[in-house]
Amino acid sequence: MIPQSFIQELLDRTDVVEVVGAHVRLKKTGANFSGLCPFHGEKTPSFTVSPTKQFYHCFGCGAHGSAIGFLMEHLGMGYVEAIETLASQQGLSVPREREAKPEQAIDERKTMLEAMAKACDFYRSRLKDAERAINYLRARGLDGRTAARFALGYAPGGWHALEACFTAYRSPLLVESGLLIEREAGPDPVDLELKQGQTRERWDRFRDRIMFPIRNPRGQVIGFGGRVIDQGEPKYLNSPETPLFSKGRELYGLYEAREGLRRENQVLVVEGYMDVVMLAQHGVDYAVATLGTATSSEHLSKLIKLVDRVVFCFDGDAAGRRAAWKALNTALPLAVDGKRFEFLFLPPEHDPDSFVRAEGASGLSKALELSEPLSACLMRELVQTHGESSAEDRSALLAAAIPLLTQLPLAALRMQLSRELAERVHISVNELNQLLQQQAAQLAKRQQAQQQGFVRLYAENRKGPGGQAKRDGSTLVGEDSSSGDGQGNRPVPKGYGLNKAQVIAPRHEAIGIVDKALVLLLRFPALKQRDPSALEAFWPEILVEAMKFDGHDSAEEAADLPEISLRLDKLCATNPDQWTPWRKTLNRAMAWVMLIDEPSAASEYQGALLQLADQKIRALIDDLVSKGLQSLAEREQCERLMAH
Repeated sequence: MIPQSFIQELLDRTDVVEVVGAHVRLKKTGANFSGLCPFHGEKTPSFTVSPTKQFYHCFGCGAHGSAIGFLMEHLGMGYVEAIETLASQQGLSVPREREAKPEQAIDERKTMLEAMAKACDFYRSRLKDAERAINYLRARGLDGRTAARFALGYAPGGWHALEACFTAYRSPLLVESGLLIEREAGPDPVDLELKQGQTRERWDRFRDRIMFPIRNPRGQVIGFGGRVIDQGEPKYLNSPETPLFSKGRELYGLYEAREGLRRENQVLVVEGYMDVVMLAQHGVDYAVATLGTATSSEHLSKLIKLVDRVVFCFDGDAAGRRAAWKALNTALPLAVDGKRFEFLFLPPEHDPDSFVRAEGASGLSKALELSEPLSACLMRELVQTHGESSAEDRSALLAAAIPLLTQLPLAALRMQLSRELAERVHISVNELNQLLQQQAAQLAKRQQAQQQGFVRLYAENRKGPGGQAKRDGSTLVGEDSSSGDGQGNRPVPKGYGLNKAQVIAPRHEAIGIVDKALVLLLRFPALKQRDPSALEAFWPEILVEAMKFDGHDSAEEAADLPEISLRLDKLCATNPDQWTPWRKTLNRAMAWVMLIDEPSAASEYQGALLQLADQKIRALIDDLVSKGLQSLAEREQCERLMAH
């Protein structure tokens, strides 16, 4: 945990006007500064920054906070990352109240970021001398200014080109950051230059490729995409999953597009690196690309924090239509009022790169005016697939549409789509709403059955011969150890059950944050907060009580299922009225916690504590802001809360 005294000192040293002014054009208006709000589209400034109170507030959308809050909301940083960013700007090192392991992880992350930056510079320098690479980029129509803006480079073709960049070529962090590949040396190693006495061989991951650096919102290089120049497979090669980089969360070009996104309040989502680069060269500087994966909910959640309009750009062929349908399904739960998802299908002979070269930015702007809204795309695809001319067609259309409508938030868009669908299938809106409610109930029932099935299968797999629990585990509380479940259901056949390494944990959404923290404490008592924390006031009372409980037989050891059950029994005995209602949800969460190792548990636990405190703090701040912050006491309380 970061000491609250340090956070307060950091906020005292930081000028919120400077922090916000680096991202928003501010103008002096009396004692304060004002500008266009970066959190919602507006033409008249309603965003105010106070240098005396070190606070920002938007009278249009209600956004408010300190310098730390601004970095979190505007750049998508985490709480700790925002503090570290401000501290580095002030020349301060972030202290920790706990052991040195988190500091070691931060040092390793810093070293990996430095290595990625160094590799980026190395690749850029090699591009100047790579005639084949330069000719390829020129043939694609790329100019030097755009290549410099996106820091394009070239990875030489040798197995160990990066040795010229890194003297410590055998550092394990180069492998962990994804720059190198390492494996055990076999009798016929790939690298014939393997040094005598080494038990592992390693080589550069990227060889003879055009290099596209992938940056995080702060502009730091966290990964690379490499494209072959001639023929070869894979055509594009991305960095692997690393502590810095996860392709399911990152978007190429997001950092370079930050000004365009703010100006246009829209983003164009394309599929390729060169699409983003060439669009930017032609003036369309608000495009981003997914990294060889389908658009994820994390991608979209990140984008709708920055803009109100998201346009997916796909080829007009069958593959493009399928990709659009996947993106539509991902966007449905996020389609809240005020956020637009649209689809632009290009002519079959074009991709975004070739289209903008042929038609220019003006041609693309005209095409964007004709993009298809999510609602229209959804209804068109359903009607084309199922028809609506007969009762059978309409029945099939309705059956396909209901699960999709159920995913939409309960807002105006869902109401309008429901009305349109009801008219198309010749039923009333009330009848449709009844079907939607039945669908939601069935979905909840299926999820519960799936959860129970997982617990039963896990418990069955833990049984030894004769239904006896194995030494390293047991059946769950309340499970019957005899053959079958006592209700006439057959037991899982021998050899069919999953072993521990194969078990897939239940979805995290099924486990509440408090439940997660409690079962982690029950299994790993060493996670207890032994030192006072300034955030304790914001944790649920039930969790604080569990932290103070000291009835474990072996407080430092991870527990198996019987031991967790015993600990829960002891905890319930301290206050039955308070703890008994928690038994059901905690029993459900036990299957999840048994799949967590101790290092992961520490991370999950700290994350849960921060989330719980953050939720409470935000609720208190929102309550104060809703009252108007009229009194000095309310404003001071709000500032104290923002300092946490």
